[in-house]
Amino acid sequence: MLLEDQRFLHEDLERLEQGISDRVLEDPRQIRDRLNRDHQISGFLNRIQQQSKRLLDIYNDTEGLRNKEVQSISTGDPFDQFYKQFNEIKDFHRRYPNEPVENLERAYKRKAPGEGESATAEIDHMFTGEEAYGRFLDLTRLHEDYLNLPGVQSRRITYLQYLTIFDHFTPPHCPIKRPEKTTDQYFSYVGKLGEYLEGFLRRTRPLEDLDKTFASFDQEFEKAWEAKELPGWGAEAQPVGPAAPVTEGTGEGIWCPDCEKEFKNENVYKNHLSGKKHTKAAEARKANALSVNGTTNGQVDARSATKSSASSTAKNLKERAIAEREWRIRKYASTMETVRSDTRVNVERRQGMTERERQQELDALFAESAEPSLRPSGAADDDSDSSGDEKIYNPLKLPLAWDGKPIPYWLYKLHGLGVEFPCEICGNFVYMGRRAFDKHFNEARHIYGLKCLGITNTTLFREITVIEDALKLWDKIARDKKKEKTGGENVVQMEDAEGNVMPEKVYYEY
Repeated sequence: MLLEDQRFLHEDLERLEQGISDRVLEDPRQIRDRLNRDHQISGFLNRIQQQSKRLLDIYNDTEGLRNKEVQSISTGDPFDQFYKQFNEIKDFHRRYPNEPVENLERAYKRKAPGEGESATAEIDHMFTGEEAYGRFLDLTRLHEDYLNLPGVQSRRITYLQYLTIFDHFTPPHCPIKRPEKTTDQYFSYVGKLGEYLEGFLRRTRPLEDLDKTFASFDQEFEKAWEAKELPGWGAEAQPVGPAAPVTEGTGEGIWCPDCEKEFKNENVYKNHLSGKKHTKAAEARKANALSVNGTTNGQVDARSATKSSASSTAKNLKERAIAEREWRIRKYASTMETVRSDTRVNVERRQGMTERERQQELDALFAESAEPSLRPSGAADDDSDSSGDEKIYNPLKLPLAWDGKPIPYWLYKLHGLGVEFPCEICGNFVYMGRRAFDKHFNEARHIYGLKCLGITNTTLFREITVIEDALKLWDKIARDKKKEKTGGENVVQMEDAEGNVMPEKVYYEY
């Protein structure tokens, strides 16, 4: 019954298109509902591709079954074919009496909250409480793994600092040296970080063609790797044999080339030579020198040369894999710069809260997410007409918080949000509150207004909002610079008996 399968597939495609169009017309207010809609549309698009592939296979008819079925219907007795298929259907339902019938009209129809929306539960399990449905990043476990990496244990950084530098893999932000990056612990760390960022992108952007974006990242990496332009993985970063020791510090003490460390005391240096850390560093340095030069006391051993070349090849492959993961992490972080900055702001905000306030915020978030599923089905129809007309009681015109509700009045007075600060340079724009007013001096609107007045050095014009005052200050700065320049050119220099050069005024005074 290929013709019936063909008709079913066409109907399924039309129902899928209708379901997608119904959901595209929606405009959810909450980010949870928007993600729920986007993931449903993504699932429909994937099913369209699968069903279209099946339909193309039927039209191609490589085995000729469709042509045989068409010929049997058109040439033979149509009633014989009809009753034959009818008996097959009856026999199937006699053997499987409880077989459910798929209703395409209800399969892709938008369900009410009380009818059981399975995709909503799926969205709820996709994100942690710290991520807040894709609004923020949750890198707490990766921060702990980063602190336990070799080379970082002596440099403890906070979670807020880690959010700023987690995509930096070169000094001075990253203290991990190139030999330490080839360890299994670091390889596992960058792998987990890359997997998390990739999964976060797929969860928060289900409708984007991320596979194409990731493929472009790989192509850019191939070009950069072949040109040896990757930061921290260039040819100049590779150690070449037992070269002269790199001297650091003052150079007055005793330098250990294996550990790359300077010792002020000779006794400390001698005790350090018998330590495990120095022994491991010396063996690693010796093995590295053998792998590069392939010589021992001037005699080349064929077996050791083959072994060293194999180990060098394996090392290069591992370095390439690590460099590729670092490259992808940089690209992932660049595409999520807004989420990253929002995460830093959220972490700073939560650091100023007590444990009780944090728990109350999480409870409010989960209660808000669980509220639609707990409502009865009849209440959805009653509230559908009034949901669009719902208004928030805000007689004082207070600003809205992150949850869409007005902030408390005491917080409004504390931050001085009722005080107006006009700025003539910004086109008489009025800023509400001192914090917004101080912040706007570094924003593009104010800087553009100063540049329109011919002012290039904007750092000296803080707290100046009147155009006339800004022009007067700029003219005074220009006159002072011109006077200083002309005065410096006319200074007569004198030289004393010891050869010290000084201005004429200082020479006669002293």
